Amino acid sequence: MPQLLIELLSEEIPARMQARAAQDLLRLVSEGLKAGGLEIGEGQAFVTPRRLAVVIEDLPAMSPAISDERKGPRVGSPEKAIEGFLRGAGLKSIEEAEVVSDPKKGDFYLAKIDKPGRPAPEIVAEVVPDVAANFPWPKSMRWGSGDFQWVRPLQSVLCIFDGEVVPFEIAGIRSSNTTTGHRFHGKETFAVKDFEDYGRKLLAAKVLLPASERAAAIAEDAGELAKAARLELVDDEALVNENAGLTEWPVALIGTFDRQFLEVPPECLITSMKAHQKCFSLRNPTTKSLANSFILVSNLIAADDGKEIIAGNEKVIRARLSDAKFFWDQDLKRTLDEMESDLDGITFHAKLGSQKDRVERIAELAFQIAGAVDANPEDARRAAQLCKADLVSQMVGEFPELQGLMGKYYALKSGTKAEIARAIELHYKPKGPSDTVPLEDEGDQVAIAVALADKLDTLVGFWAIDEKPTGSGDPYQLRRAALGVIRILLENDLRLGLLRKIQLAYDELRRHANNKFNLFWLTKEQDGKTIEGKFSSVWDHKREKELTHIWCLNVDNPDEFISGSRKRGDLDLIKVIFRAERQQSKNLLAFFADRLKVHLRESGKRHDLIDAVFALPGQDDIALIVKRVEALSGFLETDDGANLLAGVKRATNILAIEEKKDKLTYDGEPSGPLMQEPAERALAAAIAKVKFDTQAAINVENFEGAMRALAELREPVDKFFEDVIVNDEEKSLRENRLKLLAEIRTATLNVADFSRIAG
Repeated sequence: MPQLLIELLSEEIPARMQARAAQDLLRLVSEGLKAGGLEIGEGQAFVTPRRLAVVIEDLPAMSPAISDERKGPRVGSPEKAIEGFLRGAGLKSIEEAEVVSDPKKGDFYLAKIDKPGRPAPEIVAEVVPDVAANFPWPKSMRWGSGDFQWVRPLQSVLCIFDGEVVPFEIAGIRSSNTTTGHRFHGKETFAVKDFEDYGRKLLAAKVLLPASERAAAIAEDAGELAKAARLELVDDEALVNENAGLTEWPVALIGTFDRQFLEVPPECLITSMKAHQKCFSLRNPTTKSLANSFILVSNLIAADDGKEIIAGNEKVIRARLSDAKFFWDQDLKRTLDEMESDLDGITFHAKLGSQKDRVERIAELAFQIAGAVDANPEDARRAAQLCKADLVSQMVGEFPELQGLMGKYYALKSGTKAEIARAIELHYKPKGPSDTVPLEDEGDQVAIAVALADKLDTLVGFWAIDEKPTGSGDPYQLRRAALGVIRILLENDLRLGLLRKIQLAYDELRRHANNKFNLFWLTKEQDGKTIEGKFSSVWDHKREKELTHIWCLNVDNPDEFISGSRKRGDLDLIKVIFRAERQQSKNLLAFFADRLKVHLRESGKRHDLIDAVFALPGQDDIALIVKRVEALSGFLETDDGANLLAGVKRATNILAIEEKKDKLTYDGEPSGPLMQEPAERALAAAIAKVKFDTQAAINVENFEGAMRALAELREPVDKFFEDVIVNDEEKSLRENRLKLLAEIRTATLNVADFSRIAG
């Protein structure tokens, strides 16, 4: 079947936009062709710095003819109903419709729609200009006097179907079967007849069309150059792909820089060369120390073997590394403590204070967490006090991605303990799902304490001011922070009660606000409710007077204000921070549960089992929750587990129905003398034993043992439902048996809330 080939040639497309643009072009063209009635075959998208190309195989020459009938409204229906019918059916007037009689429904209109097939080139000529006019570039521009927008000025449009040009126009440019090659080595225009011809002629014109092939060529050539220099490449896949997006015919060249720059931390040099010149760094394969060499990727085959290109890049690299060395030297003139004092001038968030305010909170929280992670509390406090100091350094000002790392270097230069310096570097981790976490096995206990404190303060702070993630956005990366906490706890198998640590973070917010705003707490009884009031005294410098503000909230319902003020400014901060602290803690824990589900999804863990464990009182230890879930999952895969689940659900359902009908709860100890059937007495004995055994196993974190103990309930539960009529005519027997069902529910609640388990 025929093939469709499209190419849009323009000025250079930014590398960061290329991959998405190629896929968008393929998707939008494919959708347009399908909407036009064409069934398409396999499609491929290609992108170089100057061109977007799409090839679609097996495109039919014609769209199929369509015959259809559309039933309309009854004769005599309102005018608007008839107008809607005409629009939907594509009729100009109601006279074009037939009137059909129905014995039951009366006369109604019927439209017979016959659409002949259309030639594929006609559909393509409509689709491609429409896609180009509405293309979703992140940024685009206009040029000349027209209104058409593209990422960069469009130069030519190639569109051929089955070897023939599809005629149309985009931004005044007529489509054709011609294109050009490399900007410098393939300026001549040439015609193509299909995709194979297109790729072959581009290659001859020094354009390597597939981005994957350009990336592979860059990696291979750079590796060979490094090997020839007895060095090795510092791996950077993102930089390889970026260079592939900057070149149509990549040529790797090697250059050098002054050895004096090696006095600067290697990460600074690597980052500078990458950010400014897109150059690869090299290192000694034995010592792993950075070498004073770099590899650049040119888009030009130079007559002098690249000597002039190398010299130009060396000149620019020298200037860039001179800047990096200047920043390093200037930063070393100050201690981290001096930098930390400047954090007061950096706003973290308007409602949460400055970075210095935040550091004070993190320091105290890290001190409190340290014991739970076997870290030295004073080291954790000290590391937290310094963890954000490098934000005011000149190096981090130039390269924000180096924050934390530069703090480590500055700390080591000033003689700070290695554990503290390492914690400053690692406290941001993990920065993403593929990033590493600080590990106890590697001596990162202090880093773990600071990392947890940092992330918990972030989460609690933004929860307090009601800046939670939404379905459409997470500007403060709170999902990442929660996932970071989860991964640190799981990968270190740490026992940490989250609710208690969340409350500690809230305590720090409260203490900070008390100190800053002269906030005092009042408590009194009002109408049988405990009312907590806050009295604040804030000096208003603009009006030169003292403002006072008293507001109260209902402790039983923290979202309900008994009295309050809606004043703006600092008073809003006080009001918001303490608005619904208790409920916010529960909401934040639920947020952790949702993030845990996402994290465990890849390993096949069931959401309902996580819900079943989280539903138990006091379940806020992530590591223990996961262990429970794993044990519960294994148990439910056995016959005992599956049958017991069915029995517990049956008991729970019966109990729920009867409690609703009787409007009471059947709690309490069943009466032994009222147990007439052997199955009743056997079940009661089994429940008592299972309660004790499961709790004993859970107390020592033996969750597999708890499941084995729980399995002992299966047989007596099955026997009970076989031999015993729960809703006996005798009221006392019925109530006693319902209490026995409640005991089944209670016994299983030691392990999980079985009512939340599917199946």
